Amino acid sequence: MTRIATTLAVLSLTAAPLAAQSHYTLNPTGTEARYQVRELLAANTIENDVVGKTAGVTGGIALDKAGKVVSSGSKITIDLTLLKTDRDRRDGYVQRNTLETATHPNAVLVVKEITGLPAKMPTTGALSFTLVGDLTLKGVTKPTTWTVTATASPTGLTGTAKTKFTFSEFGIAVPRVPVVARVDDPIQLELDFNFVKDGK
Repeated sequence: MTRIATTLAVLSLTAAPLAAQSHYTLNPTGTEARYQVRELLAANTIENDVVGKTAGVTGGIALDKAGKVVSSGSKITIDLTLLKTDRDRRDGYVQRNTLETATHPNAVLVVKEITGLPAKMPTTGALSFTLVGDLTLKGVTKPTTWTVTATASPTGLTGTAKTKFTFSEFGIAVPRVPVVARVDDPIQLELDFNFVKDGK
């Protein structure tokens, strides 16, 4: 009986963090992913910031009772096939040649760590913190660091996360078309998020 009691006690201790963890799910309303890159058109002398947007963002983040990330429950998926800029021809080129979305339709961010966030999630107020995660893009996975500004509420968290990387980091060819004189590094990736705490 003593051995059984000890085993049950150990199981209860190991199960406690899982029972206490909280999960935040992305709400489609207010959630959008964007890339931004600077280009110079051949017919222009003025640089232009190209912005591509997609509302096809799903996933969530799980935290244990100490406020640490549970990576197995913290994944965000971005549907790259829905990316749109202000030019259809550019979008077609990016889909076919730059991102090759027929083969790699999604970008996936697995969140590994959050620093600067209180162990107990606030229910009001402005927050600034850093998120670290493995980003998979076009079949290549690299660690990325995101700066995050957010506003807490009783039901969850809204805000924006930003990171930058170069074309070469993910093995992406810089776009080369006659009408574009130059495309510059880095690429900025932004995520507007609306995380809703499960059960709210």
